[in-house]
Amino acid sequence: MNFPELETARLILTSLSASDSEALLNIYSDAEVVKFYDIEAYKSEAQSAKLIDFFNARFTENIGIRWAIRLKTTGKLIGTCGFNTWNQKMKNASIGYEIASEYWGCGFASEALHEVINAAFSNQLVFGELYRIQGDTMIGNLASESVLKKLGFKEEGIRRASGYWKNEFHDLRCYGLLKPEFKQ
Repeated sequence: MNFPELETARLILTSLSASDSEALLNIYSDAEVVKFYDIEAYKSEAQSAKLIDFFNARFTENIGIRWAIRLKTTGKLIGTCGFNTWNQKMKNASIGYEIASEYWGCGFASEALHEVINAAFSNQLVFGELYRIQGDTMIGNLASESVLKKLGFKEEGIRRASGYWKNEFHDLRCYGLLKPEFKQ
């Protein structure tokens, strides 16, 4: 099963490889990037190497897919995005993403995610038909909420105390996007 590579005007979306571990460490060691994540900032390249293996195993097991987001001009890894879970039976998936903080506000997350969503809704991925995509944001993650809204996701409500990390419960704002609502 070949990993699907995607391309946008400014980005190339590819699989992650072991050689990306240092660049991924630079992203995940930034406390601002992981502020709303269920992890602490990374301290070693071994952690990012383990994350790469985790993301790649999800693809191999047909339960998720995560792309490396690379600048088309240089090939530099600036983030990742994809589907954390993909339920073939229910035809739904959950989306996730992060961008290195030095590239925030440039529209890269929206650009990459638009291409990923388009590929999923047009059945270009090996997981089968997809009808619904869900995105959850921790309360206060306004930048992530903005990305989802820009892509056409609709707010569906707040799941109270739905997450537990960093020694506290977190309310999550739930967003959903249905295939007929997506604007290619």
